[in-house]
Amino acid sequence: MSYFLWVEDFENSVETTANNVLGSIIETPFDKDKRKLRKNLKNQGVFLELNFQDGFSFVKNNLNRIDYIILDIDLISHSGGIEDISNDVLILLEEFQGYKREQNESEDGESFKEACNKLKGIAGFYLYTQLVVELGFPKTHILFCSNHGENTKTIQKAFEDAKISLPPIYEKSNIGVQAWVKSCYKNPYSRLRRGIIEGCQYLRNLADDKLRFNNFIKESNKHITREDLYDYLDVLANFLPLKEPQDKSALYKLFVRTLAHEWESVEPNKALDKNKRELFAFAWIMKMTRNWLAHSRIFESINEQDVSYLFIVNMRSMFVLSDNLLEHEKYLLKLFNSLSVTEIEKEIGNKQPFTRKLPLERSYANLLNKTQTKQAMSFHNALNELQKYGYDNDNDYLIQGLYQIFWFLTSRGYVNVYDTKSRDSTTKLNYQFSYFDYYKNEKDNYLLELARHIYKRSFKE
Repeated sequence: MSYFLWVEDFENSVETTANNVLGSIIETPFDKDKRKLRKNLKNQGVFLELNFQDGFSFVKNNLNRIDYIILDIDLISHSGGIEDISNDVLILLEEFQGYKREQNESEDGESFKEACNKLKGIAGFYLYTQLVVELGFPKTHILFCSNHGENTKTIQKAFEDAKISLPPIYEKSNIGVQAWVKSCYKNPYSRLRRGIIEGCQYLRNLADDKLRFNNFIKESNKHITREDLYDYLDVLANFLPLKEPQDKSALYKLFVRTLAHEWESVEPNKALDKNKRELFAFAWIMKMTRNWLAHSRIFESINEQDVSYLFIVNMRSMFVLSDNLLEHEKYLLKLFNSLSVTEIEKEIGNKQPFTRKLPLERSYANLLNKTQTKQAMSFHNALNELQKYGYDNDNDYLIQGLYQIFWFLTSRGYVNVYDTKSRDSTTKLNYQFSYFDYYKNEKDNYLLELARHIYKRSFKE
């Protein structure tokens, strides 16, 4: 999901206005009380500010928390009296609306009220120019919508006087508003970026004893410090720009290179633990990713799914985290087309003996065929050998292999070496998808959720 700032003072029905603007992304009934609505929307990634002053403050101090902005044109200046006005808004009233503090309290009150009324009709203009001109916020990430058609000429003149092109302005009931909001909400790039930012912020606040990455590093190499970790997470959090670039794949490759760089000095076998098979799988996925980035062109066309998968795997390797799915992981996994546990069980089968070739068996046989060998070896080693000896003509096959490593190294099973005396030298494989057996009835288990979300990407034909 993407995060929104919505600046709206609700001079009309709160429920109707909220439904007109956000109805395409939020299904729950909207509260009729605007302050309760503000609290509820925050839990769903929408930061609602109810007047110009609060919106102006958010823009100046919390812009990194959101991805898109919805602006009303006509906004009350602030809540409360003259004593509640902020210095920023006071300066704006003085410089642009002709407000001058009077010695006479009564006259000052009238002067202040008049200045606020002038501001009201073009408040959205001031927020827009602060965002675009002063802060460099992308114009394409801002939507103007207002039910005050009578103020259109006023704001048109404000833009004309400022020599700034007037952006489109929609009525809140226009179907284009919900379409824009839904498109932004589901935008894969924005969703990936937001998941990474939120993930890095969460990990930055973990206690020191939650860092396990040093356990994998060879004793002769330098261990990562807390300061190193802060720098690493800050670089990742700020890596993807707010505005979506034209060549996303090139940027994603650089991001993954930065993400995997620390795995150069790691020994994955140090993560071998019968009770934590996933750590062994994750360590090998990241080690191979790092090596492939350094010695091949495999990651030339990776997408949002691939980056989110590697980010989750990387951070689950480096840190001791909850067995439940974390909030930022939920955002990232929404980039995948998930299957239910029942759907996957139909695909993989859960009874012995197998009566047909299952995904892991097909994947393993296909890999051995590409390596032109019948020798049984671990899947990740066979895949690594395939890349090592120059198999770079099918990058997606190797990227898909990084997904399949998860299934092979976390599943309980065995490979039967073929009988060299037999004419039929087909390697036989028998694997069980153990995480579905153990966790399929557990709600929110991260391994189960990861598995069912990446299944289609792992075994697409």
